[in-house]
Amino acid sequence: MTLILALDFGGTKLAAALVNIGSRKWLRYERRLSPANADASTDLEIMRSLIYSLLEDAKPAAIGVSFGGPVDASTGTVRLSHHVGGWENIPLKGLLEDEFGIPVGVDNDANVAALGEHRFGAGEGYDSLFYITVSTGVGGGWILNGKPWRGAGGMAGEIGHMVVDPAGPVCLCGKRGCVERLASGPYMAQNVREILEKEPQRRGGLRGGEVLKGLVGDNLELLTGQLVSEAAAAGDDLAKEVLYKAAWALGVGIGNVANLMNPQRFVLGGGVTKAGADFWQVLQRVARETALPEVDFEIVPAVLGDDAPLWGAVAIALIANPKFVNE
Repeated sequence: MTLILALDFGGTKLAAALVNIGSRKWLRYERRLSPANADASTDLEIMRSLIYSLLEDAKPAAIGVSFGGPVDASTGTVRLSHHVGGWENIPLKGLLEDEFGIPVGVDNDANVAALGEHRFGAGEGYDSLFYITVSTGVGGGWILNGKPWRGAGGMAGEIGHMVVDPAGPVCLCGKRGCVERLASGPYMAQNVREILEKEPQRRGGLRGGEVLKGLVGDNLELLTGQLVSEAAAAGDDLAKEVLYKAAWALGVGIGNVANLMNPQRFVLGGGVTKAGADFWQVLQRVARETALPEVDFEIVPAVLGDDAPLWGAVAIALIANPKFVNE
C-alpha cells in the first residue's frame, strides 16, 4: 500500500487526508476550523497535530499541499495569506520535507483545485480547462495540454480581477468593476445592503428585499451571497437583480477568456454551484454572447465540492515524487 498525504490550508479551515494511490476514497480524513485569532504558527501546529493523528505509524510516499494564498510553486514558498497573519515568505515545502523526509509539492488553492477537478472530477479526459472558484473571492486555475499553467510569475488565472464594468464599484484591489467585486458572495451581500441604504423607497414588497430581510431578521449585516441566492429563488426582485449582475459579470469574464485561450471546459466551483438555475442560465447566455460564435466551450459545475483542493493536493504530491509520474 502506497500512501499519499494531502493537506489543505484554507482561510478558515484546515484539512488533512490520507489516500492509497489509485483509490478514490479517503483512507482517513480530519478537518478543523482555524481559530479567529490564528497566525501561521497556530495553523502549522494544528496541521501538525492533524497529520500525526492521521498517520499513526504509517509513512506516506509524498505530501501535496493546497494553500489559500499566493505561492511560489517552484520553491514551495508561501508568499502571504490574505486571511491569516504571519505567512509572509514561509518555506512550507522545506519545513515539511525537513520534518517528514519525503517529497512535498505546494501550490495555491485555485491551481490545486484545478488539478483535482482535472485528475479526479469534472475535467477528467480533457486536455484544457479553466477552473474558477466563486466564494469569498473569485480565483482561477489553468490546465493546458494536461498540465498546470501558472504564468511567468505564478499569477495566471486571476479572472476575479478582470475588469468587466469600468464604471462599476471599487474592488479591494483598487480597480472598478472587477468580476470579484460583482460576483463574489460577500460583495453580493454588500451590494444588496448598499441598495437598501441608498434607496429606502425600495423597502416594501418583494421588490424592496422583503424576502432578504426576512431571512436575516432585518439585520442586514447577516446577509451572505448564499442568502442572496435563496432570496432570488424565492422571488425577491432585489436579490434577483444583484444575482443577475453577478452572473452577467462572470459570463462576460468567461466569454472573454474563451476568446483569448479557447479551453475545452470551464469548471465552476465554490458557492456558485448552489446559485440556482436562473444564475446558470444567465451565466451561460452571457458567456455565449460574449464569445465569438466559432469559439466552442462548455461551462460545467465542479463535482469534488470542498474536497477539490485535497484531491488536487494528491495530484501535486504525485507530481512532486518522480516515481509516480505515470500514476
